[in-house]
Amino acid sequence: MSAALTRLLDERAMRRLVDSYAQAANRRDAELFAAIVTADCVIEGTGFRLEGRDQIRGIPAMIASRFISTLHCVMNQCVTFDGDAARGETYTLAFHRYDTAEGQPMTLDWAIRYQDRYRREGGEWRIAYRQLIVDWERHTPVAPPAHVPASTRP
Repeated sequence: MSAALTRLLDERAMRRLVDSYAQAANRRDAELFAAIVTADCVIEGTGFRLEGRDQIRGIPAMIASRFISTLHCVMNQCVTFDGDAARGETYTLAFHRYDTAEGQPMTLDWAIRYQDRYRREGGEWRIAYRQLIVDWERHTPVAPPAHVPASTRP
């Protein structure tokens, strides 16, 4: 296989990896989180640090304890490869739905930059380290969609 084709396949695999991370967060899928990280992965941000697959499997419970739902939209990604290792930066907009104490539906919106290190293991790319950097946040009142019956609203 040519070097150019290998590079394209690696770039596509890397994009699928970060898309899967967003999907795992939005679907609260502990096993998907575990599948896309290395056994010794570290994920950290302001006020938290998770080490290893067992702790990372706890992310969905952390999300569920704070938010009704989330929507992570992965934007641009820049990756530099060095054999079976890589470094990258991924931009994401993340919307976190919650209710105030008074019952007002809200979103906490974050502009995120993930600083990542990746490692290829057994032919598969995985996240080895992820630092979550929130560049800004915004709290916004929202309304549930009118077409959703009140009994099924979060």
